[in-house]
Amino acid sequence: MKLTKEQAQEIKDQQSQENKTKRVTAPELEKILYEAIPVLDHGFIRVVDYMGDDTSIVQAARVSYGKGTKKISTDSGLIKYLMRHWHSTPFEMCEIKYHVKLPIFIARQWIRHRTANVNEYSARYSILDKEFYLPAKENLAAQSQSNRQGRGDLIGGEQAIKVLEILKSDAEKTYSNYETMLNERYDGTVINENNLGLARELARMNLTLNTYTQWYWKIDLLNLMNFLRLRADEHAQYEIRAYADAMLETVKKWVPITYEAFMDYRVGGTEVSSKGKIIIQKLIKGEKVSIEDSGLSKREWNELMIAFDLKDKVI
Repeated sequence: MKLTKEQAQEIKDQQSQENKTKRVTAPELEKILYEAIPVLDHGFIRVVDYMGDDTSIVQAARVSYGKGTKKISTDSGLIKYLMRHWHSTPFEMCEIKYHVKLPIFIARQWIRHRTANVNEYSARYSILDKEFYLPAKENLAAQSQSNRQGRGDLIGGEQAIKVLEILKSDAEKTYSNYETMLNERYDGTVINENNLGLARELARMNLTLNTYTQWYWKIDLLNLMNFLRLRADEHAQYEIRAYADAMLETVKKWVPITYEAFMDYRVGGTEVSSKGKIIIQKLIKGEKVSIEDSGLSKREWNELMIAFDLKDKVI
């Protein structure tokens, strides 16, 4: 990740601010406020603002005027209870705002989560940076044969080199054409003073999807956890998972008690259907079970067996 001099100076200026507040703050999050946390080759996330902490959740749940209780263990118990029983509104009392730099194809996947306030860098108004995402070789994989939206075996050797060459050359070629149509370089230099530049809103349309964009993304804690539960999962696309993993670390610094409960009940836990519950109960009693008598589909059966590390997986 490379920041421009202007971006680095802006971060330095923001971090040098000293403001007094009567609101609750998260000391560990304050330490990294405004800091650009690298993601992928040119991307980053930055926490630029937040509201509330763990005590805000407790306060909302009890509808009290205090800041939670004097005992952290009591607050922890309540937050775990809320998480365990899927209570939602107390977690909506906390909000966080991120500045994110990400490839356009990931932004289009990300925006499917329609529970945030988003303001994206405008390519109608400004020229996009000359930066493209190029996967590392270890992240180049063939199409999965069993999952239409997943990756299969790694691509290596000459094939991997060829793929990366195509991605790089296409991105550079289309960006060069972008500058030609604009009649302007990304650094502001005019190419030909006798030519008119095409409108930026039109010139942008041939850029490759691995071009980087940026946005401010503000979301409440409940919906952030819903996002992270899906995107930090091992089955999520690697590139968006890289952002989710970085964001998880900021949540840990912001609301550590909630983070622990989230990792325990949402990320590390599992859901079981009523039929699956019956199967587990029978197994505990030592009774014989089979997929034919379970009422589960092959996929449901396998997911249940994998979740509880059982051996009766059906191929």
